[in-house]
Amino acid sequence: MFDIPKNKKIVIFDGVCNLCNNSVLKVIKNDKKNTFLFAALQSKSGQEIINYLKIDISKIDSIILYEPGVCYDIKSTAVLKMMNDFGGLWFLTQFFFIFPERLRNFIYDYIAKNRYKWFGKKEKCMIPSPKLINKFLK
Repeated sequence: MFDIPKNKKIVIFDGVCNLCNNSVLKVIKNDKKNTFLFAALQSKSGQEIINYLKIDISKIDSIILYEPGVCYDIKSTAVLKMMNDFGGLWFLTQFFFIFPERLRNFIYDYIAKNRYKWFGKKEKCMIPSPKLINKFLK
């Protein structure tokens, strides 16, 4: 099984998606409390966590927020919970929880479905810089 440090949340993302990679870099920039670690869906760690949680990635192929021992969230709920952890004015994003999850996920799914067409796709997963390597699970 995988070794996850205590008090960390794991963001599992599509490692070949340009939008997803750029979003990961924004999360890292705003992660002032050093809360998040990352694993690409395509990585060994990402696959181990997905298998452990019994998630069907044919239905959820873009983002999973896993808080070990607590829960996991997907799609728009995962994104909103991540932004809430940033602190500061990011708490305003919690306003979107007033909308039903079904509506939020409809919009999320529309963007996710078109993400390669709109933002492009890499041949391989991003290789983190030496400065960021400790933010990614192996």
